[in-house]
Amino acid sequence: MRNNWVSLTKKLLTVTTVLSLLLISSPAAAQDGEALYKANCTACHKIDKKVVGPALQGAREKWAERTGSDDAIIAWIKNSQGYIKETKDPYAIQLWEEYNKSIMTPMALSSDEVVAVLDYIDNWKPEEPVAAAGEAVAGEGGGEQESAGDPTIWLILVVVVLFVVFRVLWSVNNSLESLNRQKEGEEAAPVDDMFAEFVGFFTRNRAVSAVVIVLIVAYISVLGWDWLNGIGVYQGYQPKQPIWFSHKIHAGQNGINCVYCHNSVEKSKSAGIPSVNICMNCHMGVQEGKVSGTKEIAKIYDAIGWDPDKLRYIEGYDQKPIEWVRIHNLQDFVYFNHSQHVVVGKQECQTCHGPIEEMDEVYQYSELTMGWCINCHRETNVAMDGNGYYEAVHDELVEKYKGEGLETFTVEHIGGLECVKCHY
Repeated sequence: MRNNWVSLTKKLLTVTTVLSLLLISSPAAAQDGEALYKANCTACHKIDKKVVGPALQGAREKWAERTGSDDAIIAWIKNSQGYIKETKDPYAIQLWEEYNKSIMTPMALSSDEVVAVLDYIDNWKPEEPVAAAGEAVAGEGGGEQESAGDPTIWLILVVVVLFVVFRVLWSVNNSLESLNRQKEGEEAAPVDDMFAEFVGFFTRNRAVSAVVIVLIVAYISVLGWDWLNGIGVYQGYQPKQPIWFSHKIHAGQNGINCVYCHNSVEKSKSAGIPSVNICMNCHMGVQEGKVSGTKEIAKIYDAIGWDPDKLRYIEGYDQKPIEWVRIHNLQDFVYFNHSQHVVVGKQECQTCHGPIEEMDEVYQYSELTMGWCINCHRETNVAMDGNGYYEAVHDELVEKYKGEGLETFTVEHIGGLECVKCHY
């Protein structure tokens, strides 16, 4: 009887070990159509109405009626301008012109992923509005992770279930052992303490004990490593600003160059926060917005003292500073120069800040960790062609690396990984 009990318990612990290892080591589940849609499409599209781009409901059917398959709409979604150049499709050209010749960003999606998005759109149903008092609305990239995806919760659930199973098996084993003794005419043995029995099992089975200990240590190590890696990392950080300012409207739809507002980015270490005077260059005349602009523009007038009715500044007005909350905040021991990267390095703002022209509310897109910067310096080719800053340097590097046949060079080749470049 005891041998059966030991065998059963070993099997149970084996299952526990396998499940736990899977929970610890398995990657996040593959993205479904809904996740792909929310990650790639929501900046410009809604399913049921026009925004920046057309409504997506019924789009698949319209394209299929003309072409007989999904091949055309898949090609269009992946690279709309490439599709127009290749096919000269009148419908595609008409659609492009209808939306003011706005170029849809090419999608780095596979055909299967595009089909998954289309399937999600076809099966989409509008959700009933739910009023949740005090519920915060998270922007793109800054939303909270669903607790359902946390393996810790599932591990705890597995442990609880296994404990219940263990308790039942222990009770059954005791009952069967007592019945067996009674059948053989022996005196019923006293009921063992479950905890003592549990400890005794692991004492007798050293191999099982070793596996469990290794499992626990591995899990704690993973949790600790994740926690340590998250210290000082604010990727996804999206604070609430005193004025709701949409980069999607200003930089995206209206095509305002980043340098117009952040005018020190080409001249100094800091990109600078635009002054209210820069806002007023446009908003002396633009007093209304399609979304919530009218209300938010009024906050600018309140800060600087502008009378929108008389179209003049209020004399003697006590101006109030707009207390913007800084989003991208490097540690004090890190030196980063915007002008060096933008003017000399010829980097776009999006390299670090992500698709800023698609963000209604700005959030920290990149990790901005030391490792992230180092990888960028290792992978980014230096823009030396036509760049007077590197004319002499290029010839020296060609000579230095002629044995390797290099003609293009990364930041690493010009000393971009030296500690004093960023820490001094």
